Amino acid sequence: MRGFLVILCCLWAQSGLAQGFAIRDLTSIAEQARRAFGAGSSARAEPRRLALTCPACDGAPTVDLQLGRLNDGTEERVRSGKTSLGALESICLKRNPDCRLSGISAGPAIGWISVYPVERGGGATAVFLRDGDLLSIEAHAANRETAADAVQRLAQAIMPRVVGR
Repeated sequence: MRGFLVILCCLWAQSGLAQGFAIRDLTSIAEQARRAFGAGSSARAEPRRLALTCPACDGAPTVDLQLGRLNDGTEERVRSGKTSLGALESICLKRNPDCRLSGISAGPAIGWISVYPVERGGGATAVFLRDGDLLSIEAHAANRETAADAVQRLAQAIMPRVVGR
């Protein structure tokens, strides 16, 4: 019995090392995200989802942030180099031949952004992973550049609080 308790304590201690994101409720960053998004923007926040719109902003971007989990091994494969950003871009290109994918700074998390055309403008999606936690930031705007800029600005503004150290 004592050996079982020692093993259980060791496993419990190791599970504490997997930190994941520092926050699990997007309502806590809603105002910070709205300010970063631009003057005249509005936010609708729920714990796992944050929607931002700015009809008065150049390109009228809309952005949807969502928290979730991804435990399919993607994070480990990307971190180890088994799956490269080039391989991820190939997947993106299969869905849309004009898709472009690149890495994005995310502190201790890993992240990438894909930029692509949509029917009436452009879209951009950033994906961030840390210890199974997932944050996606998806933007649509009048063009790809505006959508990508919206995702980049929001990521820079909120990632330190979301990801933590």
